[in-house]
Amino acid sequence: MISHHIAVIIPAYKVANKIETVIANIPTFVRTIIVVNDASPDSTKDTLEKIIDSRIIVLQHDQNQGVGGAMITGYNHALEIGAEILVKMDGDDQMDPAKIKDLVNPILNGIADFTKGNRFLHQTQLRSMPFVRRIGNWGLTFMVKAASGYWNIFDPSNGFTAMHAEVWRNINKSRIAKDYFFESSLLTELRYLAAVIQDIYIPARYQDEVSSLSIKKILFSFPIRLIKVTFRRFIYQYYLYNFSFGSLAFIIGMMFVLFGLVWGIIYWLKSIETGIPATTGTVLIAVLPIILGVQLLLQVISQDMADIPKNPVHKVLSCKEIN
Repeated sequence: MISHHIAVIIPAYKVANKIETVIANIPTFVRTIIVVNDASPDSTKDTLEKIIDSRIIVLQHDQNQGVGGAMITGYNHALEIGAEILVKMDGDDQMDPAKIKDLVNPILNGIADFTKGNRFLHQTQLRSMPFVRRIGNWGLTFMVKAASGYWNIFDPSNGFTAMHAEVWRNINKSRIAKDYFFESSLLTELRYLAAVIQDIYIPARYQDEVSSLSIKKILFSFPIRLIKVTFRRFIYQYYLYNFSFGSLAFIIGMMFVLFGLVWGIIYWLKSIETGIPATTGTVLIAVLPIILGVQLLLQVISQDMADIPKNPVHKVLSCKEIN
């Protein structure tokens, strides 16, 4: 593991009382620690200047850019210095640095392109999660699965991750969100590369920190953005990049459902107006297309679940063209 250049990137914002502890506990096999001070208004900058560790590279933002903006800066710098594995961890000491090896090993062994922590694998750890965060994660999980196409992952907002450098080099960085939508947008963009994602059980350590992720963002902002991302992925994956049974089934299924709904509504309103109940045949003409349409749409979802990437792509991405 020591022969590989592993870089840990830490977005730092209001973590003056935690960042020194976090850095001190990062294992020695990590060659580089990149701390991005995202214009933190507290004494984070002064604290970082006092830490003595030859591995540390401190990058400064003059204006706050959000966790995504900080990570983009850190990831790009890691590429510039030749890092092979890019690990993200927060500076609030919620993440155990000793678990970094569990994140990077699947990538080093060629099993995955991207790994992420999952706090949902054990009931005891799930109970320890604050109730507000638990509700937010449950609500986000399904929507992120649909948006990204990674139906096998849980805990999508978990920020303890590792990624092969070639994946970040080839990803569409212009669509990566700079705010707290960063983790979700990163997952959706990984799907365009057909990157393999693996969940790693890593329990969180909740202490006295206050989450900046509000319920308002979870209930309103995130769903709207995830719906847009879901629509975009579906168009690209099933119509622009490929055309499969799912592409055809979706069109026919939607036509059946819409026909059944429109027919049913028209004759329901007509029945109310005339006072004459609709005939059995009229009802069946509305119900049967809806049933068939729903069955076809379920087949589309089933195919989408089966199409989860299984072959890591970082070796392919790093191959040089033969002249």
